[in-house]
Amino acid sequence: MIRLNLALCALPLLLATASARGSDPNIPATQTFALTDTSSLVEQGLHAEPAEYLGRKAIRLTRPGEDGDGLVMLKGSQFHDGTIEVDIATKITAPPGRRAPGFTGIAFRAAPDASNYELFYLRPGNSHADDQAMRNHSVQYISVPGFPWEKLRRQWPSIYESWADLQPEQWTHVKIDVHGRQARLYVNNSPNPSLVINGLKGDSLDGAVGLWGYTRQESYFSNLKITNAAPDPITNDGEIAGSWTITCLGDAGSFGGTMKLVREGSTVAGLWSGDLGPDQPVSGTWRDGYVEPIAAHVGRPAAEIRSAFDATVDAIRDPEGFALWLVPVITARRA
Repeated sequence: MIRLNLALCALPLLLATASARGSDPNIPATQTFALTDTSSLVEQGLHAEPAEYLGRKAIRLTRPGEDGDGLVMLKGSQFHDGTIEVDIATKITAPPGRRAPGFTGIAFRAAPDASNYELFYLRPGNSHADDQAMRNHSVQYISVPGFPWEKLRRQWPSIYESWADLQPEQWTHVKIDVHGRQARLYVNNSPNPSLVINGLKGDSLDGAVGLWGYTRQESYFSNLKITNAAPDPITNDGEIAGSWTITCLGDAGSFGGTMKLVREGSTVAGLWSGDLGPDQPVSGTWRDGYVEPIAAHVGRPAAEIRSAFDATVDAIRDPEGFALWLVPVITARRA
C-alpha cells in the first residue's frame, strides 16, 4: 500500500472543478445594443451623447480635463463566456504636436461600480508607425485594478499586446471571444486573432460590459452584440474538496493520477488512483495560509510575506511565468 501525506495551503488560486457551472437561465442567449441613444448607458467617468460619425449613428464618449480613462456601462448587460462584437472608431482631438495614438476599447466581466474589469483596447495611431516597437503596441489587454499596461509590459513583454492593422479615425469591427481564462481579440472580421490571452488576470468570472475611452479624443461605438455561451468549468476559490488531476515532477521522472478529496475542518482525506496504484488512501492537514507562521518564524512583517505570496500566485497564474515553490506541497512514501 502507498500512503500519501499532504501538506495543503489555502491560496486564492484558479481551480478547475470537475463539474461545469450551469448556465443562468436569466441570462439571455444574445443581447443587442444599437447605441444610437443614451437610454441603455450608465456613465462612469465619461460623458456619453448620441452622434453621427462617417455616416453612421453612434454613441460618442468624451472625457474633459486631465489625463484619465473612464467607462460607460451597458444597462442590463451580463457576460460570462461567449463573444462580444462592436464597431469602434477613435477621433483624436489632442492639440498638434502632442502624441495621442488613441485609446478606445471594450470592458467585460465588469463590476457595477467599475472597480474591476477585463479590458481589450485599440491604439489605432500606433498601427502604422515607423517604429516597429510602437507598431507592436496597437492592441492591448489589461485587467483593472491589478494589472495595468505598464505592469504587464514590464513583467511580460509582448504577451499582452500586439500589432493589428488599424486605420485611424475609421470604423473598426471588433470581436472578443472569451472562454474561461482564455480570450481572443479579432479585428475587421479576420479569421485570425490579433491578440491571444491564455491567462485572464481578473478575479471575476462574470459581470457587465462597458465602453471604455480616454481624454483628448472622441470614442465612437455602434452596434454592440453580446452572445452568451455555456460557461467553462472554472471557479475562483481555495477549497481543496473535489476531484483533482495531479502531475508530480521530479529529477527521477514524473507520475500522475487523480485524487478525490473531502475536507472536514482541518482534516483532509480521500483516495488516489493512478501511477501509484488504484484507490490509495490519502490524508492531510488543511491550513488557511502560511503568512502568519512564516512571519513569526523569520521575524519579518506579515504584509511583506503576503506580498511575496501574491507575487508567486501572479507568476503561477501567468502562462508565461513560473514560480519556485519551497513549501513541500506533496510528499509520498511507501508504507
